[in-house]
Amino acid sequence: MNDVYITRVSKYLPNKPVSNDEMEAKLGIINGVESKARRLVLRNNKIKTRYYAIDDKGNVTHNNAQLTTEAIKSLCDDEFKSDQIELLSCGTTSPDQILPSHAAMVHGILKNGNMELNSVSGACCSGMNALKYGYLAVKSKQTNNAVCTGSERLSSWLKSDIFEPEISHLKNLEERPILAFNKDFIRWMLSDGAGAILLENEPNGQTPLKIEWMEGYSFAYELETCMYAGGEKLENGDLKPWSEYPSQSWNEKSIFAIKQDVKLLSENIIVKGVESLKKAIDKNNLKPEDIDYYLPHISSYYFKEKLYEEMQKQGVGVPWENWFMNLSEVGNVGAGSIYLMLEELVHSGKLKKGDKILLSVPESSRFLYAYSLLTVC
Repeated sequence: MNDVYITRVSKYLPNKPVSNDEMEAKLGIINGVESKARRLVLRNNKIKTRYYAIDDKGNVTHNNAQLTTEAIKSLCDDEFKSDQIELLSCGTTSPDQILPSHAAMVHGILKNGNMELNSVSGACCSGMNALKYGYLAVKSKQTNNAVCTGSERLSSWLKSDIFEPEISHLKNLEERPILAFNKDFIRWMLSDGAGAILLENEPNGQTPLKIEWMEGYSFAYELETCMYAGGEKLENGDLKPWSEYPSQSWNEKSIFAIKQDVKLLSENIIVKGVESLKKAIDKNNLKPEDIDYYLPHISSYYFKEKLYEEMQKQGVGVPWENWFMNLSEVGNVGAGSIYLMLEELVHSGKLKKGDKILLSVPESSRFLYAYSLLTVC
């Protein structure tokens, strides 16, 4: 088995930062009435700026494949060219289409020659699972290198015109034309962007990071769906997919919009997260005090104190001064968030040889968790 090193990390954030006051103008006002949930959600998540791949007139400036391609291009230079990539592994919640796969569309833009592709679906953990596929390929000597990505282009899923047909349908039924909180909540939580990582079997580059291990856990066997798109949640907790609804219902119920069961999220995301973190730490004989940088992907600063308290309670507490986050500046970019955090840390100039970095990513869709330990070489 090879050792595997992260030798380059890059990002791409589209257009200029969008402030809280600019969000609704960008995404659009639904039914001519400003959202009552917006200020509450933003006060809790404490995100100050984020990025959207749409211009001031609401026109799309980049699709997901284009965002991802730009991040990959930033990895490459005269010393490592795109035609040297042996494996491309891409994770996202928001591919541009159902078929072809996201990685295939990125490859089609790159036009960098023949290589192996892997596309990972899901939510936030899809970025980590894309990284794990590349890690295992290099470790098992299937390839000498791999480029792994995490990206989202969710702004177009959050625009007001996605929900207007549902509002019109409610008016026709003489019901209150108000967007349900489980849909309105998520509009103020998500943003666009992409990150890319180059893995190699040698510690090249200025600040190579050795991947010590990667772990993943799922609680889908005991918890029902929490965040979803392309379906409707039934009273018994089951998810009815879009393919079982008549096509006219797709608009009338905003079937393809992202929805969040906020109560289920609050009750489980932290407890199950720390439970799985403890499993990963115990399995790999890691002591919390050995972690120099803890990079937790959280969707909202609302969960930060709760996460810290639960970690202390379960005996895996990491001191505040060792936490590293950039949620307030770049927003919640789902599968790309952990890439954006790592990119900022690597380029901060703070890292020194021997530092240990713990990556921690939860996924609320049905409560998946992924972890990785890195050592600065």
